[in-house]
Amino acid sequence: MQRTIASLGYYAGWLSVIVNISVFFIKYWAGVSTSSVAMVADAWHTLSDVLTSAVVIVGFWIASKPADREHPFGHGRAEAIGAIIIGTLLVVVGVTFFRESVFRLQVHEKVMFSRLSIIIFSATIFVKEALAQVSIRIGRKIDSHSLVADGWHHRSDAITSVLIVAGAVAGSSFWWMDGVMGIAISAFILYMAYTILKRVASLLLGEAPDRPFRENISRIVAEVAPQATHVHHLHVHRYGDHTELTFHVMLPSDMRLKEAHAVADSIERAIRRELHIAATVHVDPLDENEREG
Repeated sequence: MQRTIASLGYYAGWLSVIVNISVFFIKYWAGVSTSSVAMVADAWHTLSDVLTSAVVIVGFWIASKPADREHPFGHGRAEAIGAIIIGTLLVVVGVTFFRESVFRLQVHEKVMFSRLSIIIFSATIFVKEALAQVSIRIGRKIDSHSLVADGWHHRSDAITSVLIVAGAVAGSSFWWMDGVMGIAISAFILYMAYTILKRVASLLLGEAPDRPFRENISRIVAEVAPQATHVHHLHVHRYGDHTELTFHVMLPSDMRLKEAHAVADSIERAIRRELHIAATVHVDPLDENEREG
């Protein structure tokens, strides 16, 4: 399972590297030939996708390493750390291009776009959106935050290209269009960075299990061990594709220790079999008053 996940991650990462290097050179040439800060900025945005995809590849390589003495739960969170690096790079790109766009407005410089450059950027919109679809779909399939983040990085590139093409068409009439489009692109990049960093930071800090998950655990407990009640204190710890779960159940206070241990064991095995989660069940005594309530 882990090997399959790593293979899909490597595939998406290397595909992104190859495509983005090609698209970067085409966009950069078009931007330099027209002296467009928005086009050059978007070209570097595309090249930054190569760096983020390299982070994805390294992240999957580390995450696929087996557990060891220093990391008994494996290296799965390396992939989430990769997503944080991607988000941070997006912040740097967004801030840099914002400053360049403001400078372009200050000097009142008008940019003339060639028909060829407009055609080139129009074509890259479809290429980048297709790449985004691949990364996001694979990322969701294998529950990879860094791949989904990389996919949104690709999609942000496609959307900024849309804005650039729109600005190029209107740029002949409005001298400020290139600078304004550059600011709009920068704002969108920064928003995507915020979204990615917020999601991954929440994951690493630890999230409370949602209601469907709690209900699913309660269902399994009720099916496997009807005598176990009051499922509570659910704590979930995710390490890539490995998940640890601890929770409490109540058993009759007069139940023998050996029998209570067997009940906890049966619950843990059922959860591992059905949800592929390593569970640890803590048993609390249920007194007569609680049983009547």
